[in-house]
Amino acid sequence: MASSSTFAIATFFFLLCLTTPLFLANPQHHAHHPRFASHNYRDALAKSIIYFEGQRSGKLPSNQRITWRKDSGLSDGKAMGVDLVGGYYDAGDNVKFGFPMAFTTTMLSWSVLEFGGLMKGELQNAKEAIGWATEYLLKATAHPDTIYVQVGDAGKDHSCWERPEDMDTPRSVFKIDKNTPGTEVAAETAAALAAASLVYRKCNPSYSKLLVKRAIRVFEFADKYRGSYSNGLRKVVCPYYCSVSGYEDELLWGAAWLHRATKNPSYLNYIQRNGQILGAAETDNTFGWDNKHVGARILLSKAFLVQKLQSLHDYKSHADNYICSLIPGTPFSQAQYTPGGLLFKMDDSNMQYVTSTSFLLVTYAKYLTSARMVVKCGGVVVTPKRLRNIAKKQVDYLLGDNPLKMSFMVGYGARYPQRIHHRGSSLPSVLNHPSKIECRSGFSVMSSQAPNPNVLVGAVVGGPDEHDRFPDERSDYEQSEPATYINAPLVGTLTYLAHSFGQL
Repeated sequence: MASSSTFAIATFFFLLCLTTPLFLANPQHHAHHPRFASHNYRDALAKSIIYFEGQRSGKLPSNQRITWRKDSGLSDGKAMGVDLVGGYYDAGDNVKFGFPMAFTTTMLSWSVLEFGGLMKGELQNAKEAIGWATEYLLKATAHPDTIYVQVGDAGKDHSCWERPEDMDTPRSVFKIDKNTPGTEVAAETAAALAAASLVYRKCNPSYSKLLVKRAIRVFEFADKYRGSYSNGLRKVVCPYYCSVSGYEDELLWGAAWLHRATKNPSYLNYIQRNGQILGAAETDNTFGWDNKHVGARILLSKAFLVQKLQSLHDYKSHADNYICSLIPGTPFSQAQYTPGGLLFKMDDSNMQYVTSTSFLLVTYAKYLTSARMVVKCGGVVVTPKRLRNIAKKQVDYLLGDNPLKMSFMVGYGARYPQRIHHRGSSLPSVLNHPSKIECRSGFSVMSSQAPNPNVLVGAVVGGPDEHDRFPDERSDYEQSEPATYINAPLVGTLTYLAHSFGQL
């Protein structure tokens, strides 16, 4: 069990940031605000951040806002003699997967780095969400050349439908090391630590230095001992978080974040030397927990567009190619949209691609505006304003402007999913049902049509199918399961929209 001092230290990191403002590059914004917004983006922003408190594992703090959740996983890591208490459950089960947790942390950090200067009262909540993850990632990387990448046996966990507070399935611990490498998860963890170090740089320099120092060490490990964690830990991580895209994208992504966090020329040299080998010009246009190619292109384009780093000028054209693939009516358009206008990539948890794409659109629009540049797709000129409008349309669909007139964020709007695929939300809370609910007993609830008794405020579900249909069935994990990596990029986009409409 983690000592109380661990949590006192974590709280101290957060409180330190309360006393000093976070100095961030101020996003470009318009002097006047549009008069009318069809949505309360500020409310959606607040709820998108509260959601992370419902996903917390470990000893919950006194300021916990989702109060139906209680302490869980207090002996995590004990099976291997390490302290792995804390962190986040990735989605609707009770397993802690390091790969999506790290990506969630990177994207929350990027949201704050680009738009935190506009977040006002939500900035501290966003930083607490990041800090809950970084505290865990520091524990998971405490031993050199080793990363603890998973707590819990997913197969056994999924054979139960029980609250995290009750779980009695094996809390098995899985790691990567020199003998069993996992470059994807190692490089993503380095990216997360590096990105988060920038969030804390002004408000807590000592914590920031700790994070970046660890990021450097973890990236060295990722690069030196190359191998896919889907090979070494196949039985453990597949089919849940198998890496299909390989590890090259994470190496480029991790190096990009370390370049941004350290300004050390060695990372720029690494990117210039290895960029093409690592897939800088790949035409795969899906950005999510597995594939980081597009994110790396947009991130590196900033160095050229904003910081005028000429050696990275190719990343502007790489980023433009991605943008052109999204724009309907351009010669290079590849994206599919539902009849109602939602970007559609795949059946399983499609909304994660909607939120990640929308974030990249508003972020790239910011960089282009700073450089007074546009995107040219054949003969079609695409302005930053158009990118923002596309992102807004996607977010508006998510919040209720769709054929079903339904919000896909739990707790937002008049109508939202009632039966999400989430163990803690669907079962009676510990407050209302103190006695244990056994492993198999919960399946009667899982298969019922009753609404979830506990509202997981801010949770964004996988979303509708390619025909805009959404059955709202708890057993349908593809459409009804929320996940941390769906929400993380949405935080940045909602901040931009709330500010744009004068709500922040």
